[in-house]
Amino acid sequence: MHDGGHQNSRILVRPVTARLTTDVWVSAYLTRLRLMDIPAFVTSKGDKTAGAVLVKLNTLDGQACAYQRSFDLMTGERAWVELASGPEADVDASVSKQAGFDPDLWVIEVEDKQGRHLLDDPSLS
Repeated sequence: MHDGGHQNSRILVRPVTARLTTDVWVSAYLTRLRLMDIPAFVTSKGDKTAGAVLVKLNTLDGQACAYQRSFDLMTGERAWVELASGPEADVDASVSKQAGFDPDLWVIEVEDKQGRHLLDDPSLS
């Protein structure tokens, strides 16, 4: 029964942090890599707004590493973590497996003999 008065209610307000859409983040990442003369290309294009991103680093010596972004539920922090490393064929198999689980996944391949991927830059976490 409504008494016509104001109801006493609590509103929980959470801070909103703006997140870039995935396609904007990927474009910015590829630009950063190009500025450092690090070749990279998209091998699988996922959902433009919210697709996950996997970065494969090919060191051009038969070895590779794959990184995915992880979210820490306790702290709310995002960080890049290693998904797989070793012979490139093994890393490719891991990447393919992930892509099979997630059709919205973006896969970026970075090629750098020095092992640079720039994911340790805080602005890319």
